[in-house]
Amino acid sequence: MTAHIIDGKAIAAGLRARVADEVARVKHAHGLTPGLAVVLVGNDPASEVYVRSKHRETQAAGMASFEHRLAADVSQDELMALIARLNRDAGVHGILVQLPLPKGLNTEAVINAIDPAKDVDGLHPQNAGRLAGGFAALSPCTPLGCIILTKSVHASLEGLNAIVIGRSNLVGRPLLQLLLNENATVTIAHSRSRELPKLCARADLVYAAVGKAEMVRGDWIKPGAVVIDVGINRQASGKLLGDVEFAAAAERASAITPVPGGVGPMTIAMLLANTATAAAARARRGS
Repeated sequence: MTAHIIDGKAIAAGLRARVADEVARVKHAHGLTPGLAVVLVGNDPASEVYVRSKHRETQAAGMASFEHRLAADVSQDELMALIARLNRDAGVHGILVQLPLPKGLNTEAVINAIDPAKDVDGLHPQNAGRLAGGFAALSPCTPLGCIILTKSVHASLEGLNAIVIGRSNLVGRPLLQLLLNENATVTIAHSRSRELPKLCARADLVYAAVGKAEMVRGDWIKPGAVVIDVGINRQASGKLLGDVEFAAAAERASAITPVPGGVGPMTIAMLLANTATAAAARARRGS
């Protein structure tokens, strides 16, 4: 193995410390405590673990943490009413609805109902549109984390060839826009792209977010490339695998994220950063 292992845990810890400093500054300057409200519908075990982590890290950063747990059979109207209350709550600066929602609930309607200024998941069409237009916006946390991890290796991404494998609204599409904002040259691909190995072989930066264990083979990687693996695929044995064939890719890459311990820790850290950003913006508006 020759690649530098990008330590997502350490980078996330540094970011959380900077967020805590910003929270303290906002409290001192404006008498305002940033608040994050997380809405969990149902009792999906993975979502439960994630929500507990968010609650713990939110409080550790000095923010107010609000949890709203709803039964899986909650009605669309009840969920929308909760979103409306959180939109009006001056103590809440960030709203995150844990996805996926149970069947029978309209996810699009829920996302659209969140105040864009409190949309710390960056999924509201207004934020997505602003990001696509190159304007300042609250952006999805995982892609933001991917950019920070990459810039721990390359301070500037300008002119680098990047490939994003995966086209989801949560990762692939916003990551494309963030890379364009960094002046990278970007190809977006997916599981049905033709000659995917050849596309990867040209890339200085490889982002794998397709949701299929070890789909990206090690011999696809250009020597010296940076590989950011967004995938988390739990095997029957309980082992977690990324979307990249890690050991083989690490023989060719200059730097690579592990799974776990790479992108994952950055997601919650960026959620805290987005909440602090939203709170600071609210403070500047004086409302």
